[in-house]
Parts: sequence; C-alpha cells; structure tokens
Amino acid sequence: MATAPKPEILAAFEAAKGFMPVDEGLALYAAAVEAGGLGLPLLEVGTYCGRSTVLVADAARTTGVTALTVDHHRGSEEQQPGWQYHDPETVDPEVGLMDTLPAFRRTLFGAGLEEHVIALVGRSPQVAAVWGGPLGFVFIDGGHTDEHANADYEGWAPHIADGGLLAVHDVFPEPEDEFTGQAPYRVYLRALASGAFTEVSATGSLRVLRRTGTGI
Repeated sequence: MATAPKPEILAAFEAAKGFMPVDEGLALYAAAVEAGGLGLPLLEVGTYCGRSTVLVADAARTTGVTALTVDHHRGSEEQQPGWQYHDPETVDPEVGLMDTLPAFRRTLFGAGLEEHVIALVGRSPQVAAVWGGPLGFVFIDGGHTDEHANADYEGWAPHIADGGLLAVHDVFPEPEDEFTGQAPYRVYLRALASGAFTEVSATGSLRVLRRTGTGI
C-alpha cells in the first residue's frame, strides 16, 4: 500500500491555506495510512482550512475507512485579529468573526475528497464527550493553550485502539522555536510519561506515537 500521496493530492495539500510543511505532511500521511490498516476511523482535531485534512482523508480513502475532522471554525488564539497568524480572508464580514468552514469545504471539493470526510463542527471537548467508538488514529492540531491541548488529549486519546497512533503537531522542545507556547510539547511529554504510548517517529514538529499500553 502506498505510503506517499499521489501528486494531485500533494498539490491540493500545498495549495490549501495552512501551516504544515511538506515533510511533516508526508510523515502524517504515512502514519494515517498505517493506522488505517486497523480498519477504524481516522480523526483530526483542528481542521482550519483543510490543509492536513486532505492527507488524512486520502489516507482514509486508500485504506477504506472514514476520516473525521473536528473544529469550531472560529479560529484558535493565534489566528484572531491582531495576532501573527491572522488571515483577514477567513473573516465572515457579516458577523465579524472568523469562519474557516467555507475554505475547508472548497479545499475538500477541489481535492475530490468530500465523500471520505465527516466534518464535525463544534468544540473538541464537547464532541469527544459524545463520541463512543474506537479510533485507529488521532491527530492533535487544535488550540495551543495548555487548557485546549490537554482537553484534546484527554477527550480523544482514550479512544485510540491498541496499536493505534497518536500524532501531535507543533511540538517544539526549545521555547525560542515556538510561536504560540509549548502546550503541544507538554502533551507529547505527558503521553510518553503515561506509559500508554511509545514514540514511533519525529519529523520537524510532528511526533507520532503508538498505543502500547492502557490509559492516558
């Protein structure tokens, strides 16, 4: 089974708004394809405009499972007006708030992946609280405060099946290299310290871990 996306999928990934570099995207894709072999859904926390969703969705299509992506689409802290990563094009002029859902839908449509993704529009902890099934893959790429990153981990990590994968984005061990705080790094350390997860790979700021024990 291919562990690298086809050129047209990689092109759709690169064309979409977002912050993940290509090398991390390729590592994410390979992990999602591997996890898809468990026959369970693949879940992403933090959709934004669908850049990484393209890769998770194509991995789901390749392995015959479903991709889910969770986001309230109002933007995380660093994407609000006045912050470094704010994009005025993502603001809904009628309500004056960010709304990345239309951009996400255009991204998926352009990549031909709409039927392989279920978009869960809401706040991650609320969605996790009503989710009842096991997952083969969880990719945490949502809010970068300790509150939000830990809530994502606590809400979704318990659903990762034995042998499933946990991916955490924006893991920066050195404070001077980080743009919004080190909450993802602390979540990554927490997962390792739990004894439930073992590191599989590190590519740039992306860490991939496998469930090898119980709990979180």
